[in-house]
Amino acid sequence: MKHAIHSPEDLGLIIRAVRKSTKVRQDDLAGAAGVSRQFTVDVEKGKPTVQFGRVLLLLNELGIAMNVEIPDEASRTLSMLQSRQRTKRNAAQRGPPRVEGQGESS
Repeated sequence: MKHAIHSPEDLGLIIRAVRKSTKVRQDDLAGAAGVSRQFTVDVEKGKPTVQFGRVLLLLNELGIAMNVEIPDEASRTLSMLQSRQRTKRNAAQRGPPRVEGQGESS
């Protein structure tokens, strides 16, 4: 079921509801997600300054998918940016280009 999120408190309540409905304790969720129990408490209370990357760890651990709706024209731009990012990531994984004769022994 989809639920709109307009504030950190909205997201915190959703996380708490899913955690409680699955009968998972805060400390167990925190351990499974690799965050502290206090972080989990802060997120569930809607603390606005928590680290977003760690919130995503909690969402993932609870099986909560996060989606956003953006305008169609922004979708085209997003596709272009994602393509550029993939190209950069692939180039970084291949490493620096080899220079002719470099690394060869005589």
